[in-house]
Amino acid sequence: MKLDPRHLEILFAIVESGGMGEAADMLGKSQPSLSRSVSLLEERVGLPLFEPGRRPLRPTELGLALAAEGRKVFQAMRDSGTVLEQFQRGKTGAVRVGGTPVFLDGVISPMIADFQANNPSVRIDQSYGYAAELLPRLEEGSLDLAVLPMRDASLPDGFAFQQILTGRNVIACRSGHPLMRRGAVKLPEVSKYPWIAPPANSPLYHDLRAVIEGIGTKDFKIGFSGGSLTAVVSILTGSDALTVLPFSVVFMMRHLKTVSALPIRIGDPDRHLGILHHIAQSPRPSVERFTGFLTQEFASLSTRITRVGQASVWLP
Repeated sequence: MKLDPRHLEILFAIVESGGMGEAADMLGKSQPSLSRSVSLLEERVGLPLFEPGRRPLRPTELGLALAAEGRKVFQAMRDSGTVLEQFQRGKTGAVRVGGTPVFLDGVISPMIADFQANNPSVRIDQSYGYAAELLPRLEEGSLDLAVLPMRDASLPDGFAFQQILTGRNVIACRSGHPLMRRGAVKLPEVSKYPWIAPPANSPLYHDLRAVIEGIGTKDFKIGFSGGSLTAVVSILTGSDALTVLPFSVVFMMRHLKTVSALPIRIGDPDRHLGILHHIAQSPRPSVERFTGFLTQEFASLSTRITRVGQASVWLP
């Protein structure tokens, strides 16, 4: 025999609270509607659920047994309401985010850790790639958002781009590098040191080429190329090699005191870091929550970077 779970929930509320009026308040329903529901349930089972003529109401043995099942319905309804509320607030769900390896590993991963400390039920699925790889995934809906350095002019139709950090690069080296022990450093002085090159298909690789070309010498040495940020930093800290990195990445590693930025101005890229999404894809609440968090974090980071950069890196 199949029973209406709503009737079982009502029966539980009456038994739990001790009366029709109290149960009506508990469920937010009218007392007459509860009475009708109990009558329908008794008609369905063919037996009384409360002892006739007893006040206060006293459940029969069957009434108690069915009320126990009603408790499960009541709890399930309450739990499902909590699940819905948490999802609507973006406190549960998943976020599929892609981006360039240097920014994801050097800047965004620590932010993800902070986000999940306060939103432990949101799963972050992170993947690496550059614009050519990530744009199709955003369009097909297998990726929610991408954090990429882009030019406004190169933004394809159908995409929205929210800038979160101005593009700024520096020449990075180990903290004890010979050039760090000097005063002012001139650009040609860096030409005698070997370079670490980012992957050839990365925007940062083109920035490195522009810096080297700006030095005005063709006699330069690439000592290592194509590795992850972890590999680049390991080689950087164990040698006198130089590389070009976003200042935000160097800034995020400042507490390690292993990597520094040379106090010398190089040309800033004509790209800026931003959050990219496809207009046709409606973001889920968890994606909106994560996007808002990143926006706030980068606003704070930008202020700190500007203050430190003006004081110690981008000298006139």
